[in-house]
Amino acid sequence: MDVEFIKSAFKEEHYPPSDRPEVAFAGKSNVGKSSLINTLTGRRKLARTSSTPGRTQAINFFRFGKTLYLVDLPGYGFARVPMKVKKSWGLMVEDYLRSRQTLKAVVVILDIRRDPSAGDADLINWLNYYHIVPIVVLTKADKVSRQQAGKRTARIKKSLKGVSFSAPVLFSSHTRQGVEDLWKRINETAFSETDLNT
Repeated sequence: MDVEFIKSAFKEEHYPPSDRPEVAFAGKSNVGKSSLINTLTGRRKLARTSSTPGRTQAINFFRFGKTLYLVDLPGYGFARVPMKVKKSWGLMVEDYLRSRQTLKAVVVILDIRRDPSAGDADLINWLNYYHIVPIVVLTKADKVSRQQAGKRTARIKKSLKGVSFSAPVLFSSHTRQGVEDLWKRINETAFSETDLNT
């Protein structure tokens, strides 16, 4: 796939030109966000993975083809960084989500083995409030059986009762489960009938 890293940004004047749709990726620091981006794009080292939560500290922009930006947002939740840094991340991300007119959707990444946190629900509610489409993805689907996956999906949806989002995508970076489904959601949101993969 034709994809490359463009730049890291900490504030609006650092963003690339708003000349194409964007889809951002958000989640706690330990849900496999970088692995998801790498699997989705077919590039093993595009987004940096780390055993240390919270390594993504900027908003990272990737060019996908000639018509789309993929945006890696800093992880939230368990990052082992000072509280002052966490607060600055929150302001940085909120400014991006609120001001970026070309942002079409945010892929909200949850670990299928864990119950969503209040922060996860707040993020999805926040996206709905600002009319940004949340695409919920449940990662690490290969870590549970098919039966467990069904039960966990139902439990997660129940725990997010009252929070508006479409059916979650089950995803595994190990087996590539969910890659086509997630691209379909991205296509539908960013381009309607335009196919990103051509």
